[in-house]
Amino acid sequence: MMDTKYYWTEENNGEVTVGLTEAGKNELGNITFVSLPKVGAQLTTSDTLLNVEADKAVSDIPSPVAGKVTAVNSNAVNDPSVLNGTDKATSWIAKIKK
Repeated sequence: MMDTKYYWTEENNGEVTVGLTEAGKNELGNITFVSLPKVGAQLTTSDTLLNVEADKAVSDIPSPVAGKVTAVNSNAVNDPSVLNGTDKATSWIAKIKK
């Protein structure tokens, strides 16, 4: 299980955008496959936010916040390598409304 230091979160009007920090990306290695939650799904902090396959690990990563998924990064499904990037505008995982 990954520690919360592996996430970055940005909250805007109760909606939290979640992505992987450099530490998280370093722990996983190059991301080659992701499975994201469905928009509309209700998550708790014990629910899986992201299933990821990478060079160094295959992990189910729990959600850092509880709430309703309002958006997922569909580009990451088609090209998981976008999650390896440093630009938060393109490397985010999901948006969750608290």
